[in-house]
Amino acid sequence: MGYLLFVTLIQAFSFSLIGEYLAGHVDSYFAVLVRVVLAGLVFIPLTRWRSVEPAFMRGMLLIGALQFGVTYVCLYLSFRVLTVPEVLLFTILTPLHVTLIEDALNRRFNPWALIAALVAVGGAAVIRFDRINPDFFMGFLLLQLANFTYAAGQVLYKHLVAKHPSDLPHYRRFGFFYLGALAVVLPAFLLFGKANFLPEAPLQWGVLLFLGLVSTALGLYWWNKGACMVNGGTLAVMNNLHVPVGLLLNLLIWNQHEELGRLFLGGSVILAAVWISRLGIKRTA
Repeated sequence: MGYLLFVTLIQAFSFSLIGEYLAGHVDSYFAVLVRVVLAGLVFIPLTRWRSVEPAFMRGMLLIGALQFGVTYVCLYLSFRVLTVPEVLLFTILTPLHVTLIEDALNRRFNPWALIAALVAVGGAAVIRFDRINPDFFMGFLLLQLANFTYAAGQVLYKHLVAKHPSDLPHYRRFGFFYLGALAVVLPAFLLFGKANFLPEAPLQWGVLLFLGLVSTALGLYWWNKGACMVNGGTLAVMNNLHVPVGLLLNLLIWNQHEELGRLFLGGSVILAAVWISRLGIKRTA
């Protein structure tokens, strides 16, 4: 639990840093690439190559590609059309994706999850009911893809570690995660990155350094390690704890002029969607 709590604080702070100092100023693909390269420089030298099963390596490559590669490319792109509070609220739905993935792995169908998804879309519409446009919904969909791949990474990591136990510490097998992420992020930057939107100010480089070494290296490692130590219900709650903390930080420090009434109403509807999803789990248990 301690690992998850610490990473929650890091995540809450990181969302505002991305939205305030990088989004719209630094190329999204480059920012994600820098983060994964810095994190890789921390963990790859610590990685044991000969003592790890090939099946575990392949699993970690896939998890890294999903939980960081696809997730963070979509996350950064969503900041182009969404505010920081909107991004934070829309990540509330990660536990819903965890439920869908667990159901799929266990070959179950949960209609409550589908109902929850429709309610969540309604909550998103409430937040922007007077300015709904294709870009807004594209941002919402990008975040749901990010939520899905982030959830998939957590679920698959727990299953992978349980299936391939080892006497090696977690960090000795975690470097493969960042290689998998790099396999997604590097081609994305080479294909879609814009060289004229690279960091110029020292503050932007400082933010990238923090996000790479703290949020990406330590944060993702500690989160996945902590996820293996708690049950599914606790993990679902912890997936959402960064939202109120992140909103509080953003609204107090950077975004005091946000329309709080509509944000609160739409956020309440989205929270109801998560509650409906959890209700479905209890009904089918």
